[in-house]
Amino acid sequence: MSTKALHTTAVVLALAISGSASAADVVKVTPLGGQSGEFCTLDRALVFEDPNGTRLLYDAGRTVAGADDPRLGEIDAVLVSHVHGDHIGDRHTKAVNAGSCAKPDTSVDATPESSSVQIAVAKQAKIVTGSEMASFFGQKLEAAGGNADDSVLVRFGAMTHIGGVGITTVTAAHSNGLDPAFLDGSLGKSMAADGVKASVGPPTGYVLTFSNGLVVYLSGDTGIIADQKTVVGDYYKPKLAVMNIGDTYTTGPTEAAYVINDLVKPDSVIPSHANEAATQDGKVQPGTRTQAFIDATDVPVHVPLSGKTMSFDSDGQCTAGC
Repeated sequence: MSTKALHTTAVVLALAISGSASAADVVKVTPLGGQSGEFCTLDRALVFEDPNGTRLLYDAGRTVAGADDPRLGEIDAVLVSHVHGDHIGDRHTKAVNAGSCAKPDTSVDATPESSSVQIAVAKQAKIVTGSEMASFFGQKLEAAGGNADDSVLVRFGAMTHIGGVGITTVTAAHSNGLDPAFLDGSLGKSMAADGVKASVGPPTGYVLTFSNGLVVYLSGDTGIIADQKTVVGDYYKPKLAVMNIGDTYTTGPTEAAYVINDLVKPDSVIPSHANEAATQDGKVQPGTRTQAFIDATDVPVHVPLSGKTMSFDSDGQCTAGC
């Protein structure tokens, strides 16, 4: 082989190796929703996979079919934004795709442990929270046969690392009442009779820093707050955001678009918590909150279709699956 041919071969191999490394250096995001290929009314759960293989489950909710859901795979940590049943999982779907997009079959009762605790114990994963939620989940883990020390606290302004992924909590403006169904004994019964919920501290959002440099903001359930600009946008500078758009319980679609366009300013966004059957055959339906959010948002909006993995580079640009 000539010197020129050898040089050309070396260049081609170098480019191929470089391209493979670049393609692998992405964060994968997989929605675990109610119906495959759709964005549905109770969809909350997302699995984030770091380039190094660390896998984080964010807000398991009711659409993960328990700890045996085949879509879960290995999970290193479960992130919980707050203790409302539709986020920690007071009940869950009996099987993948049970029910319909508008009305999933969530007939399996997961109290008093919660789906989040059951998944964490089965996967030998950590549960990460802020505020007083950590002690609550520590006791739940232990009662379910796990380790109380696997409940990891990270308060506002602090950071912990799991598998090379940096995790911090940020403010969310929402309630965080714990349903008495999660409490054993007479206390839970008395509270339920009086219509009272227990306080486990404030709810949170998250900022995640992945090993490829991608910074992601997870809003949790929240309204518009100044911290979204001063703390999240100005300090952490996320390139990708997951933004709740469901209205009534969280920011509505136009309010959420304001948070994205003017406060956080990521390079792309995944809508969440739409509280509607937003798609049909994988297409966003006219007149939905999801469509209103897309129309009002200045950056690319990547709709989380259940089971469809999206890949993001360090700049928050979708490189596959969007």
